[in-house]
Amino acid sequence: MALGLLLPSSCRNKAYRVPASCTEVDSEAPVYPDYHGITIPPNIAPLNFMLTDTVAVQEVVVRLGELTASGGDDAKVRFDTAAWRALLRDHAGETLQMDIYARRRSGWVHYRPTSMTIATEPVDSFVTYRLIEPGYELYRQVGIYQRDLTTFRETPVYENNRTYSDADNHCVNCHSFQAYGTDRFLFHVRAQHGGTVVVEHGHARKIAIRHDSILGAGVYPSWHPELPLVAFSTNRTGQAFHMMHREKIEVLDEASDLLLYDAEGNAVSHILRTPDSLETFPAWDASGTRLYYCSAAMPAMPGGYSVSRLMESYDSLLYDIYSMPFEPQTRTFGTPRLEVAASAMGMSASVPRLSPDGRFLLFTMGRYGQFHIWHATADLYIKEVGAAADASRPLAAANSDEADSYHAWSANSRWVVFATRRTDGTFSRLALAHVGADGVASKAFIMPQQDPEHDVVLLKSYNVPEFTRTAISLPPHELTHTVLHTDAAVASYQ
Repeated sequence: MALGLLLPSSCRNKAYRVPASCTEVDSEAPVYPDYHGITIPPNIAPLNFMLTDTVAVQEVVVRLGELTASGGDDAKVRFDTAAWRALLRDHAGETLQMDIYARRRSGWVHYRPTSMTIATEPVDSFVTYRLIEPGYELYRQVGIYQRDLTTFRETPVYENNRTYSDADNHCVNCHSFQAYGTDRFLFHVRAQHGGTVVVEHGHARKIAIRHDSILGAGVYPSWHPELPLVAFSTNRTGQAFHMMHREKIEVLDEASDLLLYDAEGNAVSHILRTPDSLETFPAWDASGTRLYYCSAAMPAMPGGYSVSRLMESYDSLLYDIYSMPFEPQTRTFGTPRLEVAASAMGMSASVPRLSPDGRFLLFTMGRYGQFHIWHATADLYIKEVGAAADASRPLAAANSDEADSYHAWSANSRWVVFATRRTDGTFSRLALAHVGADGVASKAFIMPQQDPEHDVVLLKSYNVPEFTRTAISLPPHELTHTVLHTDAAVASYQ
């Protein structure tokens, strides 16, 4: 990578290890992750990074405000944790200049200074996600993990079989928490040992949702913010593979409806059951009095629907976002209202998420379909709650040229975390972005790691990130026992 225009200059020694003289480079330092010009939480772990132009690099020095750190010929810079925390504490609400220097055989160079802003609003301490290999047939080495964002500590919530076993082959997915806590949460188990693991008050149990009138098990979940209720989609899903296409796979629903599950009574009922529409991705608002969801009209297909036939018109499936009022006392729903008219724009919306302060609806919008994690056209969009159905706008600074998809709000409505393929177009990584009170986002940044090369060599994708304010206390071995050695209690249908 070219260094850019070199201008002879002199650098004054402002801090320990900052070079006394150097040559100016009229370009930003090429670093991974890209931490130039971002806004960060005041409680985030150190943002370690590395130079990507490592040819002949012998040493790297960075100065952020009064904090100085250095790296050797591996071009990796790691900040001292105690000094980093002091910097964030002392400069919350400020923008600091960042200077990066590199020593090569020809001497020191100083890249164009950039900045980093420290927000006053903290991010939730924990984010939970799934790590999955980019395969489509076996469920080997799939796990759900929780990361402490204030440190680099990652702990397993549940891991499936480490080696393939036909008898124990199973997948775990779609974890969900109630109101940013860990007292109530759930995740699904597919294939062998199938069911939904529901954790309440430190106790785990496995339930099954099945009935002649239900398409299949519960799929995409959303806990009611207060009541022991979960809104589920139930989907008859298939996948198909492109032979000649930038995007490798399509995930399509032959049919999908919405369910309401009562965790205390282990009972389930239909919210919506419509043969001509595909409803999916339910999401409660913060008050628990409105349920949002996505819906697409089924194309006309005489003779019945199937994934293979839907593939003939996969790019014409367009989802809009609707909402329905909910009466907690009677547990009944009202008339649907159109919230995002994506199809009128020739687009398709998925994964509606309401900010806890009740002000904004965040969702993903792409060219077609609803499984946008595979669609390069997918970006995050935002609109004010109650605004017109055509009033959404891109969350511009957070988006990229690759897929930006599954997302979640922080409890204080000032941060979002989402899956992005911006680093290589193949593997999804987690990015965070600050969202101001005006609904405008700052530039997104990749979740920091102790070794900045961690995500470069990780051959797994992150997905379904969810914030919590507390750590999961139930040990993994108890969840393993629940999955492998207990039978699922079938929910009664009402």
